Amino acid sequence: MSEEYKFFSNKKCEYYPCHKNIDEINCLFCYCPLNSHEKCPGTPKYIEVKGKRIKDCSDCIFPHKKENYDKVIKLL
Repeated sequence: MSEEYKFFSNKKCEYYPCHKNIDEINCLFCYCPLNSHEKCPGTPKYIEVKGKRIKDCSDCIFPHKKENYDKVIKLL
């Protein structure tokens, strides 16, 4: 059985592709659903904003990669 139903690519989006360094973009995760998880498997950066340390996931491609879809769903 194909796993393609789990993957969605929205090529009509004005931001597609949102990451230039991967071939296929999982558009189901336009914004990372793991942002609020303290121990996400991606590569977030932490930056100081007004004296607070916040997570910056703008360069992370973990949720957008097709092979990571099941990992993201399990973590949610």
